[in-house]
Amino acid sequence: MADTAQGVIDDLESCSARPMELRPQERRRSRRIRIGQTLKIRPSDPRDEHFEELNITKNVSREGIYFVTEIGSYYEGMRLFLTVPYHSPSEPMDQEYLGEVARVEQLDERHWGVAIQLLTSMSKEAALFGSHGRMK
Repeated sequence: MADTAQGVIDDLESCSARPMELRPQERRRSRRIRIGQTLKIRPSDPRDEHFEELNITKNVSREGIYFVTEIGSYYEGMRLFLTVPYHSPSEPMDQEYLGEVARVEQLDERHWGVAIQLLTSMSKEAALFGSHGRMK
């Protein structure tokens, strides 16, 4: 029995042990849904360069929105007004939210992925999912 235990120890020592790769901890509290929803984006801080962008979401959750843009003015921590969904002329289901840029990733020379954390809460009844929900 002792010889067997020593053999196992010898075998383990001869193996090249690699640390287990761990995935970064998931920070999202709700599931993302891939949906192309029209939105209007504009800075909320008057010190930021003013622009209004019409775009389409790549995915959404109750707490956030992700989209791809050609505008390179976004930065982490930037506060934005978002109208989701956006219609022209305005419709009753259009809701305006206050959001903050959580992440900006350069995808190529002309495109950035922008992740927005919604600071005003979206309920299940929110406009993204087709009802006339109100901001909390």
